[in-house]
Amino acid sequence: MKYSDIRFAFVQLVYGDHNRSGAVKRALKKCMARLGPEEIALNVGAGTTNYDKRIKNLDLFEGEHIDFVGSAEDMPMDDGTFGLVITQEVLEHVQDPFQAMNEIYRVLKPGGTLYCQLPFIIGYHPGPTDFWRFTKEGIKELVEKSGFEVEEQGITVGSSSGFYRIAVEYFAVLFSVILPFLYTLFKALFAVLLYPIKLLDYVMQFSKQADRIPGGYYVIAKKKLT
Repeated sequence: MKYSDIRFAFVQLVYGDHNRSGAVKRALKKCMARLGPEEIALNVGAGTTNYDKRIKNLDLFEGEHIDFVGSAEDMPMDDGTFGLVITQEVLEHVQDPFQAMNEIYRVLKPGGTLYCQLPFIIGYHPGPTDFWRFTKEGIKELVEKSGFEVEEQGITVGSSSGFYRIAVEYFAVLFSVILPFLYTLFKALFAVLLYPIKLLDYVMQFSKQADRIPGGYYVIAKKKLT
């Protein structure tokens, strides 16, 4: 197995497992249930993700499961093509997320569903660029400004996960001051050592201050019929 494969698997399973949180799984299941029998969905910035045969995947680069190659800000699809559009932890990487959201609105059918997921408390992570972070109000503004009606909003991963991500980065950077070439190793080490912190998300969800430092948010929104 290649080093890149091992690193990717580690990130997905340990450090960056936000796409597998209970809140995310429930929200995606709800959105997929809305997809009509003859409709197709689009995953914007899919990367290696391949959820369902009814979902077409868009990414900047060609890949095994990529159906369309292009930018979220200028999608190579016709208007009103999809019954559902999914975008997870992607729009923070585009230079103009509002233009990207306009494009999502364009390619959705009237009455179609949007699932948008974005980070709030997380370290710098270029992929290949990294521009934005979104608060509770920020993700709502992004979606509504394009004409969507927000139906549901929630936290993807809680304050403990937000703190965990920053703590891992902090100690990796600190310990690599003298040995900069070991940054990645230190990051992996602290990702494992500090992992139990994330388990406190269950407790933190009951706090009235749960929106202070969560890892991120999602919204489920609908495109107007007219």
